[in-house]
Amino acid sequence: MGNGNDTVFLARAVGPTGKVYAFDIQQQALDATRERLGDLHSRAELILDSHAHMNQYVSEEITAAMFNLGFLPNQKDHSVVTQPDSTIQALETALGLLKPGGMITIAVYDGHPGGAEEREAVLRFVQQLDAKIYQAVRYEIANQQNHPPFLLIVEKTCRRVD
Repeated sequence: MGNGNDTVFLARAVGPTGKVYAFDIQQQALDATRERLGDLHSRAELILDSHAHMNQYVSEEITAAMFNLGFLPNQKDHSVVTQPDSTIQALETALGLLKPGGMITIAVYDGHPGGAEEREAVLRFVQQLDAKIYQAVRYEIANQQNHPPFLLIVEKTCRRVD
């Protein structure tokens, strides 16, 4: 959920009949997102829990999922960060819920303690996805120093191939 920017973007995109599930383990992220949503609040369920527990809250197919790894932006305390194990668990759940044609975006910020380990775990996970079912693309900033973030986009191109 972070500071709510992606939640607002998705709430606008789903329209009045859609639903956004937003996860964060920090109350200040939930509070900032609730405030940022304003009149769009009825389109989003704000969940104060780890994205690793997505399967406890979401059971229907999803069209999209957005992950922003790292820490809560614009905060002095960077000690609360996403972790490789919970991120991989959440990605597995999201892929299992994803409709054909649906996409998952993963913004990888790795310039913090533990960020390199999470980056490598996520890259390994995405690279092992079945190319008959998923297409994975990496976009990155080539002319920035100091651990620029990069974006992974995973599209589910078809249902399971047997």
